[in-house]
Amino acid sequence: MNKLVLYNTLSRTKEEFKPIEDGRVGMYACGPTVYNYAHIGNLRTYIFEDVLKKTFRLFGYDVRHVMNITDVGHLTGDGDDGEDKMGKAAREKNKSVREIADFYTSAFMNDIGELNIDKADVICKASEHIPEMIDLIRRIDENGHAYVSDGNVYFSIDTISDYGKLACLRLDDLQSGKRVGIDSAKRNPNDFALWFTKSKFQNQAMKWDSPWGVGYPGWHIECSAMSMKYLGEHFDVHCGGVDAIPVHHTNEIAQSEAATGRKWVNYWLHGEFLLSEKGKMSKSSGEFTTLASLKQAGISPIAYRYFCLQSHYRKQLQFSLDALKGCQTSLNALHDRMDRIIESASRCQTLSEEETGALNALKDEFAGYLGDDISTTRAVSLLNKVISNPSLSDLVKMRFAEYADSVLSLDLLAKRERVSDDIPQDVRLLAEERLKAKASKDFAAADDLRDKIRASGYSIKDVPGGYELLKN
Repeated sequence: MNKLVLYNTLSRTKEEFKPIEDGRVGMYACGPTVYNYAHIGNLRTYIFEDVLKKTFRLFGYDVRHVMNITDVGHLTGDGDDGEDKMGKAAREKNKSVREIADFYTSAFMNDIGELNIDKADVICKASEHIPEMIDLIRRIDENGHAYVSDGNVYFSIDTISDYGKLACLRLDDLQSGKRVGIDSAKRNPNDFALWFTKSKFQNQAMKWDSPWGVGYPGWHIECSAMSMKYLGEHFDVHCGGVDAIPVHHTNEIAQSEAATGRKWVNYWLHGEFLLSEKGKMSKSSGEFTTLASLKQAGISPIAYRYFCLQSHYRKQLQFSLDALKGCQTSLNALHDRMDRIIESASRCQTLSEEETGALNALKDEFAGYLGDDISTTRAVSLLNKVISNPSLSDLVKMRFAEYADSVLSLDLLAKRERVSDDIPQDVRLLAEERLKAKASKDFAAADDLRDKIRASGYSIKDVPGGYELLKN
């Protein structure tokens, strides 16, 4: 049996995964702040988390996946400055905060559905868990880690010795104004707000009563309170994007462990950035690409998922429309081959003993790649090799594709509408014959088939995982 090894941001090493409870995984993932559409960089992180969850299941674990929806408390600045992103969006669009939250939550759920991302078992809204946040702040305060200043409640980072351990920060290196702006209410410029009162934000749209005054929670306390409610005070895995490491996740750890007095999360996993031509894609810049805009450009959501899976989650990925179009073409070809494989395999009854052995070996190899810190790059490469291998029966290919797609979720066994799927069937058959000839190293036959394709009015271009057919 393959081991499951994951890169833990907390230790900066790969570690064999060992759950707190045998056979079960508690997994928390930071969800969206629903003041705008999710961009495809955000969605890359959710694709990674989906593959992680499905890998846990492939390895036999029962997963409880919790994800939050931030609909209050996320300010425009990391240093407790600026205004609430939800309130700002509501004002700019002349809507209520609830209307904004409901609209963009629905849009996000539609996006993840189109990307074949399974919904979390628990989806919790911050605005519906204020009592849990107040209780957690009270515990932090009772343990001597909080103080009230100018009406707001702040966490004192000087009261714990290992603040910043996730991001490898050192307290004496955190200079005033370097990471956050200066706030005269704070004892240490890097202290962070647990609860804001009306003393600082008079026009906040959403407010609640608390022991410290009418106000609303800081962003970081939300994830701690909700994860503990649904997963307990010590759980297995916390995920998110790398941009959350230095502030949000660092502060989550500090306040959670200050409240409980013990370790909070065992494994921290982070997905890297998707880069545009101008660098990291972000909503705050106002320039970002959505899933809807990809669809308008002729790129299916599953082609974007395929694009993401061909890079390791811990590597930055460069976005370009040309690269995505190449992935769309490769995915079309993969789907076409799968359609023919399924049709052929449906006429087969059972696997022979030799075929069963070959299939089991391929499954083991596939699981081994995913077990090595979720190496989707090698897993996808293996899938393409198997589907194109002329020495394997179509029944073996279909059974392997079914196994692989339980994690990759590329709709390999389901016919679906293709993008640019107007090429005649006889030309596609010639292209498939050429692919087999190349795999068998019969290059003379491959060249002959290329000429026949050209005579039919098309040219063929080899691309990773298949081919691209173009009208002459």
